[in-house]
Amino acid sequence: MLEGFKGKDIISIYDFSKEEILYLLRTAEVMDKKSRTTLLKGKILASCFFEPSTRTRLSFESAMLQLGGKVIGFNDPSVTSQRKGETLQDTIRMVERYADLIVIRHPEIGSAQQAADAASIPVINAGDGANQHPTQTFLDLYTIIKAKGKFDNLNIGLLGDLKYGRTVHSLVIALSHFNCNLFLISPPALRTPKEYIDELKNKGINFLVDSDLRSVCNKLDILYVTRIQKERFSNLEHYEGVKGVYKINKEFLRHCKEDINIMHPLPRVDEISTDLDNTKNALYFEQAANGIPVRKALLALVLGKIK
Repeated sequence: MLEGFKGKDIISIYDFSKEEILYLLRTAEVMDKKSRTTLLKGKILASCFFEPSTRTRLSFESAMLQLGGKVIGFNDPSVTSQRKGETLQDTIRMVERYADLIVIRHPEIGSAQQAADAASIPVINAGDGANQHPTQTFLDLYTIIKAKGKFDNLNIGLLGDLKYGRTVHSLVIALSHFNCNLFLISPPALRTPKEYIDELKNKGINFLVDSDLRSVCNKLDILYVTRIQKERFSNLEHYEGVKGVYKINKEFLRHCKEDINIMHPLPRVDEISTDLDNTKNALYFEQAANGIPVRKALLALVLGKIK
């Protein structure tokens, strides 16, 4: 029996069972078939983005509007009272007076949990520093299931910044619920943190840690590419030493399975060439579009309009 989503904070992928994840994906499939409804008429979403965002912010706002709700908020912390010294907790305590649900992105690890602790309405984590990005993971899973029809027995490669990449951190935990094989490919300095490796070991998931993409690419069904995140480095010399280390282009496909799918949470810099965009293998723009049905499902479930 599912615990239920109504009133639930969406903070960490650790908080979701396999059954809850699959239920959410089934709900997203239903939402994918509905363009606009009045399901959330009268409800207000507070969109609080203390860090830059394009896809996440706009897809949440679009999802809310398509469900008949309304959106308030900001995408520049300099226009808020935090500039005057207001704490995050006090900001959230004020925002909750104006909305039914809060979506927050913030550069500090643990900020989403702090917001949830301060609020009496549901809070959804849209990315807290280098920690987690659970709703991105839900749309990543939805993209995989639409493309491959399953998770079990897939060979999935995660490539790039696996140390600071919050999208891959959440995705690793979610995929540990399924019987897939993971290939964790990164420069040695950007390898997956120990806590996520330990989770895979505890769950008995087959995985390989490597830095050589060419040695494993012919085995992969999915390649999930991430950019090297300059903004996460405190030492720019370290960034300069790893930037541009992986480059995926059309020629690269010759070394892969014919039906490999390339994913990326975006934005990209130079790690995926534009000559890949119009191939049957590229999924990253469809992946971004999948944020709409997935976030519509989340909003409706959390606000108790779907059981």
